[in-house]
Amino acid sequence: MVEDLVAGIKKQDLKSISKAISFVENNIKKNSFILSKLYPIKKNSHRIGITGPPGAGKSTITNLLIRHFRTQNKRVAVILVDPTSPYSNGAVLGDRIRMFNHYDDKDVFIRSLATRGSKGGLSKNVNEIADIFSAANFDIVLFETVGVGQVEVDVVEKVDTVVLTLVPESGDDIQMMKAGIVEIADIFVINKADRADANKLYTSIKNVLNLDNDVSNDWVPSILKTIATEDKGVKELVEELNKHHLFINEEENVLSSRINKRYASKVQEILSEKLDEKFWNDKNKEIFDFELSKNIDDRMSPYSLVDKLLEK
Repeated sequence: MVEDLVAGIKKQDLKSISKAISFVENNIKKNSFILSKLYPIKKNSHRIGITGPPGAGKSTITNLLIRHFRTQNKRVAVILVDPTSPYSNGAVLGDRIRMFNHYDDKDVFIRSLATRGSKGGLSKNVNEIADIFSAANFDIVLFETVGVGQVEVDVVEKVDTVVLTLVPESGDDIQMMKAGIVEIADIFVINKADRADANKLYTSIKNVLNLDNDVSNDWVPSILKTIATEDKGVKELVEELNKHHLFINEEENVLSSRINKRYASKVQEILSEKLDEKFWNDKNKEIFDFELSKNIDDRMSPYSLVDKLLEK
């Protein structure tokens, strides 16, 4: 069955792709066999993260990016991350519902995922799902993160290009510097640029970028203005995205460094899960539960308990 599923993914069969994603999202044990069989993934899909605060227009921009990339005959997969479920918040039923205008396009695949408690704005298994899309020969994989009131910095580890979407009301220089936006964004988008203070925000970002002393990366983040509701500036955004993808592929060690980080992060995550699963055997559970059942004053310290649990 696993072999059939893997073959279906490589043949771009949408049912096989959907089934594999469900296995991964629900952490069914088959997912490790599926993902192992998919390696090595030869397709170098451009993984793009669209992040930013709530109300910045991420969903509208994502929808327009699908349309523009399709005019370039690129196959597009989209991962929409929602705080609790694919249907829980108005964002899904509002702007996001417009994305399903592409439902009859076999070269567009859209999937909503739940964060299921994951911090940082992305679903836990989003990398594996992106790998499935890459194996299915999608050219573009768009990640739209949860708007949780702050910039989701873990998107950096999952994608090749980070697009930080802001609006004129996004805040002052100090707030942006605290959010660490210089470190995560490859492209800044000031959406709703017809509003007051758009130029002020542009200048603020420019000033923060000028303070950045990191010379390890020759890519200079660009600042673009858009009015997504009118499809203004999105064509320029697509051009900049293509330019950045070309840069990371041509610049020595840039892309390989990002892929290596994703690989190392995944190995550590798998190892942690396996060790945790192996550690909590019946004996250790019994020791822990017994200590927890004692009065607070009678318990050993957490450090002593861990030492006891680690005894063979």
